[in-house]
Amino acid sequence: MTENRLTKLSLAIGLSIATTSAMASPQTFMSSRSFAMGGTGVAIAHPAAAGASNPAMMAAEHHDWSDDFGLILPSVNARFADEEETIDQIDDIQDTIDRFQELDKTSNEEEARQTAGDLRQQLNDFDRDTVRIDAGLGIALAVPTDSISLGFFTNGNLRATVRGEFDQDDDQFLADLETASTAELLAADLDRDLESRGSILASAVTEIGISLATTIDLQNDSQLQIGVSPKYVQLRTYQYTETVSGFEDDDFDSDENETDKSGFNLDVGAAYAFGSRNQWNAGVVVKNLIPMELDSAANRPTEEERTLELNPMVTAGIAHKGDFHVVTAEMDLTKKEAFGYEDDTQWLALGAEFDAFRYAQLRLGVRQNLASNDDNDGIEEDTQFTAGIGLSPFGARLDIGALVSDADIGAAIELGAAF
Repeated sequence: MTENRLTKLSLAIGLSIATTSAMASPQTFMSSRSFAMGGTGVAIAHPAAAGASNPAMMAAEHHDWSDDFGLILPSVNARFADEEETIDQIDDIQDTIDRFQELDKTSNEEEARQTAGDLRQQLNDFDRDTVRIDAGLGIALAVPTDSISLGFFTNGNLRATVRGEFDQDDDQFLADLETASTAELLAADLDRDLESRGSILASAVTEIGISLATTIDLQNDSQLQIGVSPKYVQLRTYQYTETVSGFEDDDFDSDENETDKSGFNLDVGAAYAFGSRNQWNAGVVVKNLIPMELDSAANRPTEEERTLELNPMVTAGIAHKGDFHVVTAEMDLTKKEAFGYEDDTQWLALGAEFDAFRYAQLRLGVRQNLASNDDNDGIEEDTQFTAGIGLSPFGARLDIGALVSDADIGAAIELGAAF
């Protein structure tokens, strides 16, 4: 067996899918500023980030030094969740299998039996353990004007999971090896005989589109912004299951394991600025107005066909802003159904930004998954805490964000310009 094959596969999954599917996933893309503020953005997004959060915000009032032009080039974020130290378990399993295969069973019978028992316990512990990788990339351009604001965006995230599946026949096979004769130990070939599997499930969504937004002046100096983002969307799934000994790094993204589908879709949003100085802003967005779905490729009897659904998602938020601060709260009004080994998600989020004379920003956030439950088929997503900083000297921008929870760690970085 190739040394550390499963380990290399699990680490290569994220990189390979990111390359072949243009950095995409069913999760909604967020800018680094949004990432650091608990995923918020519906009522606070800057013009360049409006295409990913709420197209109406491209026409909203911002600081006068940042509302004429916006550029994101690029924005990158990633998250990693491994509750049961799955990668370390894979390494240990590989080492145990190799140790058994290399043993001289004639002179080391007891050690071979003990090694079979160790492997049996390791595979039992590994069953249903999951490692999850999320990554995203975005590029955007926005030119707000007094009449029609125009923007361009292309972005997305990926989600890939690697999961252990222990076959019950292997449990009896290894139990028998614990008391086997020398001849039976010599006949055992774990590369051939083991049926325990590794399973990969990945889903991807890429989008490219334009945003159009305008402002309508209302009574009492309040303002209504409306925006729309027509876009082209591609869905893609990968489903790959193979026995422990049969895993190959290059096979998971082969044609028989991949499905894809493309089509046009639409985001629509609105924002309402009110208060004595329009310091309050309420926003709402409906993303993916046209439902889309794609079935995965289930090629083995042990695989369950899954459906990736891109349904309309409604999010509403409210924000209070001043010269040196932004405080916001928002909530998903619809639930996103899980595609693979993961929780459903419906986020309630709080975010804050404190500005130091426009040249530096400190950001904090927290969000709670209202749809989280203990019965999910993978890694739980519950409460997440975020933080970040922004540096914006002379119109250039560098935004950095971080995320932590009981299951996840993550980071984001973004380069851009605004003036």
